[in-house]
Amino acid sequence: MLVLGVDACRAGWVAVRLEAATPGDPAVPTFAGAALAPTLTALPDWSSATTTAVDIPLGLLDTGWRAADTRAAAAVGPRRGSVFRVPPRQVWDEPEYAAANLCCRRLTGAGLARQTFGLRAKLLEANALRDAGQQLYEVHPELSFRTMAGAPLRYAKTSWSGVAMRRALLAGQGIVLPDEPGPAGRAAPDDVLDAAAVAWSAYRIATGRAGCLPEVPQVDRHGRPVAIWY
Repeated sequence: MLVLGVDACRAGWVAVRLEAATPGDPAVPTFAGAALAPTLTALPDWSSATTTAVDIPLGLLDTGWRAADTRAAAAVGPRRGSVFRVPPRQVWDEPEYAAANLCCRRLTGAGLARQTFGLRAKLLEANALRDAGQQLYEVHPELSFRTMAGAPLRYAKTSWSGVAMRRALLAGQGIVLPDEPGPAGRAAPDDVLDAAAVAWSAYRIATGRAGCLPEVPQVDRHGRPVAIWY
């Protein structure tokens, strides 16, 4: 069984794949490689993975904010700033930030952060694949790391202590990342760590051990759950 965890990065998408002996095997999965690609479907294991999870919002509502983001931010704790509120679908239809910000204010009463709008291209890419029938799960790596640690993390993921802590948490789950992960090593260290955490949650999804927030998800216009898995 092969699972794939994917994180958006400056060069496109970085992915970490984990393998286990058999589907449903409760044993700890092992690191099986990493990749870097400009698009999701260009990732080497995109079509062969048993379960694929992505650190990007999946599932857009027609009105209001997503409950998944509020719940995930509360669970993450001090690092909650890394969990963005995702506005309704209509906001993402706007190709320019100024128009998207105005649309967000009109629909929600609050503005849209420019950093959040920066996710637009990758968010639309991933959601288009989901709309086309690709089975994808949304995972937020800080929620995954918080689950591994059993408590909110003390250090930001870009700090020296934060990198060391997250790498140790992964190693404690049997996921030992190599010092030289091939082309994926061109991505920022926190992006590679995030992809590995997403892969850890993907394995939990594949083996029926994952949870999601909210526990009773909202649904999008197609009746699909809008939830963050961990």
